[in-house]
Amino acid sequence: MATSLKEFAAECHRLLSENPGPEGRETVRQALEKALVDEAFVAENLGPDNDSPRKVLFEDPELGFCILAHVRTGADESKPHDHGPTWAIYGQAVGVTEMTDWRKLKPAEDGKPGVVEPVQTYPLKPGMAKVYNEGELHSPRREGETRLIRIEGQNMATVKRDCYEAVAAS
Repeated sequence: MATSLKEFAAECHRLLSENPGPEGRETVRQALEKALVDEAFVAENLGPDNDSPRKVLFEDPELGFCILAHVRTGADESKPHDHGPTWAIYGQAVGVTEMTDWRKLKPAEDGKPGVVEPVQTYPLKPGMAKVYNEGELHSPRREGETRLIRIEGQNMATVKRDCYEAVAAS
């Protein structure tokens, strides 16, 4: 059965209204994994006509969460980051993203970046989704094209976040 973006957004709204905390986000993650294996849903939101690195598909007017499409071409790697005062769920539809989780050794302060060390690295493969709650540091890396659905607890386009520098694991 095909899921439309409108149906998926309504389901996310219902789940987050019932439980806005980490448990509710986990149920949204599970719903996202179901949508990621729905070929019609993926084609509608991440099809070949979508080449945007960041496209807001839906922004909930009441709860503030956003559903985004991310299409990345070529190899790329992001620095360690969190999502500031909010959370994010990354859902892999096409390609593989290598994710690294980080431990904060020193917070960012006085305009200087914080210091982090790697904890674990794992692949996000098509059909997989992962929740990153407030303050959870992570970084994506990809070798080629990837297509993802990401849900943000609030639109991160204008949110200032701290910077971090990585050191080798101790």
